Amino acid sequence: MKSKWFEYKEEVQALRKKGVSMTVIERTYGIPRSTLSGWFKDIELSEEQRTKLMKNSSDGWQIARTKAHEWHRAQKQLRLDIATKEADEVVKRLPMTNDVLDLAFAMLYFGEGAKTNNTTGIANSDPVILNFVLDVLGHNYDISRSQVRCDLHLRADQDSEASKQYWSEQLSIPLERFKGCYVDKRTINRPTYERYKGVCLIYCGPVAIQRKLTNLYNSFCLRVSQLKKMDG
Repeated sequence: MKSKWFEYKEEVQALRKKGVSMTVIERTYGIPRSTLSGWFKDIELSEEQRTKLMKNSSDGWQIARTKAHEWHRAQKQLRLDIATKEADEVVKRLPMTNDVLDLAFAMLYFGEGAKTNNTTGIANSDPVILNFVLDVLGHNYDISRSQVRCDLHLRADQDSEASKQYWSEQLSIPLERFKGCYVDKRTINRPTYERYKGVCLIYCGPVAIQRKLTNLYNSFCLRVSQLKKMDG
């Protein structure tokens, strides 16, 4: 019994003899690959034709990979845009009171702040975070940027003077307020990523601020736990 594609047999065989790929023929005519394989089994392609088909196949895979990469990148950007929009909406709903600023500062201090020294200090590698800290200190505690002291913790291949200059500019803190500069010897002979500028530690006020922040995040966490128990 002849297949329903038999009328195209001679036509597609002629295309194959010209070096047209099986994939192109399959997609053009809608003929199953299993059928085409039987029709083409006795057709021998020249070395030039085989080389061209292999190159086209390789180029096709490269194009497919590029398109797949672009699609995944676009999807990632879409998810990032959604997350940014959701975060912006949350921030817009928050009342920017002193209490809200203190609570945000306290939760940040819980993760990044010094808990043992008789001072208030917080370290981070992100200028955005430290600028937030400095803004709250100025707004809620009347501590100016020229009053804080800074230390840097760097990797072995980072230049201390250049790093001080970078952090001074990023945080709008006078250069003379940068005191200590400590190098992690474990990083010797290990190159540093260009975007990493070390960790800046800000000593930002009397120990009374640390005590307030510590008690604030403890009280807040306990209250949330109590609400959960009440809901249960």
